[in-house]
Amino acid sequence: MNRLYSTAIVFLSFVPMFWGQELVSINKTEVWNKVSENNQTLKISVEDFNEARADYRQTNAIFLPNITVSHTGITTTNPLMAFGSKLNQAILTQADFNPALLNNPEQTQNFATLVEVKQPLINIDGFLQRKAAKSKMKAMTLQTLRASDYLMFEVDKAYMQLQLAYKAVDVLEKALKAAESNKQLADNSFKQGYLQRADVLAVEVRVTEVKNQLQLAKSNVENASNYLSFLMNDTSNTIYKPANDLLVDNFNGEVTAQISKERSDIKAMELASSAYETMHKADKMTFLPSLNAFGSYELYDDQIFQGGANGYVVGAQLSWTILDGTKRFGKAQKSRAEYEKSKLQYEQYVSQSQLELNKAKRMFADAKNKLDLSQLAMEQSQESLRIRTNRFEEGLEKTSDLLMAETQFAQKQLEYYQTIFEYNYAKAYLQFLTKA
Repeated sequence: MNRLYSTAIVFLSFVPMFWGQELVSINKTEVWNKVSENNQTLKISVEDFNEARADYRQTNAIFLPNITVSHTGITTTNPLMAFGSKLNQAILTQADFNPALLNNPEQTQNFATLVEVKQPLINIDGFLQRKAAKSKMKAMTLQTLRASDYLMFEVDKAYMQLQLAYKAVDVLEKALKAAESNKQLADNSFKQGYLQRADVLAVEVRVTEVKNQLQLAKSNVENASNYLSFLMNDTSNTIYKPANDLLVDNFNGEVTAQISKERSDIKAMELASSAYETMHKADKMTFLPSLNAFGSYELYDDQIFQGGANGYVVGAQLSWTILDGTKRFGKAQKSRAEYEKSKLQYEQYVSQSQLELNKAKRMFADAKNKLDLSQLAMEQSQESLRIRTNRFEEGLEKTSDLLMAETQFAQKQLEYYQTIFEYNYAKAYLQFLTKA
């Protein structure tokens, strides 16, 4: 029993100590600045863009030459290789044409330094692949921009959640003071014989309920602070306090009826579909011939890293693969299917975005209507509590009626601030959906 009592004392003493840690005041601008600098999602989107840009830069190969340098050393008694090596080294003599030496040459060494240059001239499929890569890079730029817009919206929501959590704590702290005050009145009335013990116990139960609700509200503050820390990529486990109060953010603008196809994420999907179309065209162009120039400069010697003889080769090659099994046909069919699928995904995404906009407009209208009603209900419940408290102090009101009025007022306060959150959230969501 003593161990259980000690454990309970330690736990109850730990909770206020944890809540009593230093609170850091922060405004929304500070949160966004830290998010824009440190958020992992933004960094990932930037790396996605870098990946797409690297793919695009690889297509520079259709304009720039391919240059390789090699140094090869061999030793051989192969008749053809031995004769060719001496010929490349420019050391052939009349005696080397002796049939006996030609058929059974001595061991011959050859070291060759080769500089090769290949220059693409006409590769239509390569040009189209470059165009597709550029479209993909532009799409990733727009996706990065949309990721930034979404995080800004997420910062708005998280900051409002923190504001709402603090409002709940404030309401419940006042409710606790009122409940404790009523408990003191009930104790005095019980001592004077005006109340039954059951009435006093009902008031004590109310005090306990409010304490539990207050502890949950403080946990919500910690949860909201942790989420802000996550967005800012901060591992310090800081408890934040909003520098601004939760107020109605009036919306005076007009809500568009249709989703804008110029919105960055929708435009990105359009560019991605265009890239698939271009890739399909590129696959079809592989059936055409390609023209490439080439050249090489060669150094030969029987000693390593020497160049006793040299020569060059320059030419052009027109190549045309007539049949590559069914590989090219299958690849063209696949790219065609990918293009058709991307068009369907684009149309579906636009339709889904329009659906979200319609839902958001209704949500905003509902929150706007609810806002005035919840404020009126809060004011009425406050007046009802004031009247019943005065009557209770005079012994003219039942304890149960007072507790009901007290509970209702706290509930209506929480509902009012919840409605403010819903209104501001709906407004921010509308702005996010309609931002081009």
